[in-house]
Amino acid sequence: MTANDLDARYGRTPARRARLRLLAVLAAIAVAVVVGAWVVWAGLFGAAASIEAKDLGFEALSDASVEVRWQLTAPAGHAVSCAVEAVSEKHAVIGWLVVEVEPSQQTTRTLSATLRTSEPPVGGSVFRCWLTEASAASAPDAGIRNLS
Repeated sequence: MTANDLDARYGRTPARRARLRLLAVLAAIAVAVVVGAWVVWAGLFGAAASIEAKDLGFEALSDASVEVRWQLTAPAGHAVSCAVEAVSEKHAVIGWLVVEVEPSQQTTRTLSATLRTSEPPVGGSVFRCWLTEASAASAPDAGIRNLS
């Protein structure tokens, strides 16, 4: 038996090699198309709304209150809630307030809130902000001022 006879007997023919090469190229193209489509989808339709809260400062008004100022960047027309905190010199949270921010056409706003504290405050900051439903933002706001 010759090598050609053995190749034909076990399916190692030039036609089979060409078919396998074609299938490998088609599979690579399919993977590239799927990865490309995912990259386009993630880039264009991924994260829709992003919120950023940047601390601007605080002022201790008394031993029992502090005013916290921050800049909020949020999608226009969406209600946002922000958790604001005050801390003591031991870095313990001594005041906490969830502020409901009304929807606005401005994407970036400067806000301020006054917090009551249980000890003399040495710091204040915005902890986190998140999107809320518009109905929750229609409640009366306690101690918040739009400085924009």
